[in-house]
Order: sequence, then structure tokens, then C-alpha cells
Amino acid sequence: MLKPDTIDEYIATFPHEIQMLLLQMRTTIREAAPQAEEVISYGMPAFKQNGMLVYFAAFSKHIGFYPTSSGIEVFQEELSNYVGGKGSVQFPFNQPLPLDLVKKIVAFRVNENLEIVLQKKDKKKIR
Repeated sequence: MLKPDTIDEYIATFPHEIQMLLLQMRTTIREAAPQAEEVISYGMPAFKQNGMLVYFAAFSKHIGFYPTSSGIEVFQEELSNYVGGKGSVQFPFNQPLPLDLVKKIVAFRVNENLEIVLQKKDKKKIR
């Protein structure tokens, strides 16, 4: 199987039911980060805006969502019902996707990346 070059190509490789979940994730992320660029990174759909924002991917029993460690840490309590790691969380197929939470996490990451860019600019002005 060839590696996908676009998110559309990635989504097309899955059964219809999983495609619908992936499209929900994509739409939700797009709503929270309308200026973000869609890319494939590490073989997964991802969004970039002032750096990488989030990744997502389908697996055998869940959708993996990767908002970096800060995205997990800040929303730790709201994510506590899900299996996850330092920078990832698993949304099981047998439960509705927490799209409002995904939107909040993506919005947080957009602001976080913007802050990092602004801090770098401020440091350059000081020099």
C-alpha cells in the first residue's frame, strides 16, 4: 500500500464507518483552526499553524488524537475517561467522539503556538 499524500487519500483507505469518524475529526479540527494547513506527517493526518498543532489517526479499535503533551496536560481532567499517554489520547469506536472537547483542545493549541511565535519575535527585538 502506498503512503497517502493527502488527508483525503488517508481517509479513503478505511471502511465507510471509520471514514465518517475521521471526517468528523477533520471537520472539527478545521472549525477550531480554519487557518491551519492540512498535511500528512508520520503517516497521519495533521494540521500545522505556526508549527504542528495536532495529529489524528485511525487504528483497529479507536481514533488516536495527538495534541502534544501540553494539549493533554491542560485538558487532563476532561480526558480522564480515555486511555492516553503523554501526548496522545484514544477515542474508542464504540463511544461518540468528544468533538466539543477536540475543538477546545485544538483552539488551545492554536493559541499556544501563536504565543510561542510572539515570544520568539519579542526576544529578537530585545537583541
